[in-house]
Amino acid sequence: MARILITGGAGFIGSHLCERFLEEGDDVICMDNFRTSTPDNIAHLFANRRFMFIEQDVTTYIYVKGPLDAILHFASPASPVDYHELPIPTLKVGSLGLAKEKNARFLLASTSEVYGDPLVHPQNEEYWGNVNPIGPRGVYDEAKRFAEALTMAYHRAHGVETRIVRIFNTHGPRMRLNDGRVVPNFISQALGGEPLTVYGDGSQTRSFCYVSDLVEGMVRLLRSDYTGPVNCGNPQEVTILEFARTIIRLSGSKSPIVFRPLPEDDPKVRQPDIARARKLLGWEPRVGLEEGLRRTIAFFGEKLRRPA
Repeated sequence: MARILITGGAGFIGSHLCERFLEEGDDVICMDNFRTSTPDNIAHLFANRRFMFIEQDVTTYIYVKGPLDAILHFASPASPVDYHELPIPTLKVGSLGLAKEKNARFLLASTSEVYGDPLVHPQNEEYWGNVNPIGPRGVYDEAKRFAEALTMAYHRAHGVETRIVRIFNTHGPRMRLNDGRVVPNFISQALGGEPLTVYGDGSQTRSFCYVSDLVEGMVRLLRSDYTGPVNCGNPQEVTILEFARTIIRLSGSKSPIVFRPLPEDDPKVRQPDIARARKLLGWEPRVGLEEGLRRTIAFFGEKLRRPA
């Protein structure tokens, strides 16, 4: 049994992590300020005596009474809609000092965005990226690159046990309907009978991992002895246009597809090289793209039918 703090624990991925550790018998402290999350994601956990919730902004000083064995840091706006509206909090979030104080293992939720608009394909952990630091995506990309640098600095200077997971596109239940990323946008548009908005000509690629697979990879990483970054994502690469057509087919929608100009610095390709995760963690995704999308579409359908 361990005592685990998950910052951003009421978010999409954070709430699934809370569930996972509770199922394994751990004590879980969820910390969130609901800025980009919702209490609905964790409402079913409050009856569990091993679950504790602290409402707090992690850009301020963090205090947790008692020992901690691990801190999983997921408190960061992750969608373009959020980090364009919240640029300063995106840059400020951090909880490494608490990990040092508690002598706890620290797992940083980083992102494939550290690779920027990559010149190496697929992207492996040795690639340093191609990021525009002053572009509209810079507040998020550089915040995560800085967070990785700070994490490794704490590891080298203070001996903090650190883990870094670079998360690629993930989908599943509890995504926000207005998240602003491609999966919620397409599914909401398809279920609402609205045109699916494809930016550019749709030839840009992404790779989509189902949330349960991602959680499994992160749990294995936390329990491993590896301190460097590890990609977690599904290496099955699809074009955005192909993805839009798949959403329309799986949802039974009659929605057309419309095209809009490609946003500045939007990555043209995105595919994880997961050789390191396979070798070190014995991990690879198990849920196929269409199976995961059916589950995600079902969740969105239920949310859209529910009275406000």
